[in-house]
Amino acid sequence: MTTVTPAPAPVSTGTAATEVEQRGFAVSSLVLGLVSIVAGFTFVVPVAGLVLGILALRREPSARTMAIWGIVLNGVMLAGIVIAGLAAAVFGLAMLPFLPLAFV
Repeated sequence: MTTVTPAPAPVSTGTAATEVEQRGFAVSSLVLGLVSIVAGFTFVVPVAGLVLGILALRREPSARTMAIWGIVLNGVMLAGIVIAGLAAAVFGLAMLPFLPLAFV
């Protein structure tokens, strides 16, 4: 007769609270990316989201997808802000010759 030993119980690496805490940077990055799209153009929010997304990629391998989406959204918004700023500067410099002499 053969004896069958029961399978060992799965070992938990932590509680549910620690698993939620491990995704904090990724969730923050994703939320900041969405907020920067909805709330308009700011410079600080996408930079903070980009930094948090990069930190999440290094520290939180389980939340990789959210971190990548956060990096993409924040990177697109940051590029849009830079392009809009450069376009405004070029337009302002192009309009300088047309200023009336009273304002100069």
